[in-house]
Amino acid sequence: QVQLVESGGGLVQAGGSLKLSCVASGGTFSTYNMGWFRQARGKEREFVAAIRRSSGSTYYADSVKVRFTISRDDAKNTVYLQMNGLKPEDTAVYYCTAGGSSIVSSRLGYDYWGQGTQVTVSE
Repeated sequence: QVQLVESGGGLVQAGGSLKLSCVASGGTFSTYNMGWFRQARGKEREFVAAIRRSSGSTYYADSVKVRFTISRDDAKNTVYLQMNGLKPEDTAVYYCTAGGSSIVSSRLGYDYWGQGTQVTVSE
């Protein structure tokens, strides 16, 4: 069983930056594709970014492409999400997720989820 713990959320002004971290335990981190999803109040959880095991290939939602960067450090069992140029519409709870499926941009591809970290972007 994999446990995921996110950190790094907070309150930031529009145009600012935040870096989210997610530390995994209880599994072999390097064997999992890792992803970030977010859920704004009253909306469904949506894909933000993903990074594949082994190849390190990355994928982004169109809404965050160029502004956000996902990375991983297998030695530290950690995945990161660097968020630049934040906008009020980025306000949401951000969830880290891990999975072994080839599907990386859908919730269906993931088996384990963290508790989430709140990101709030003010005007």
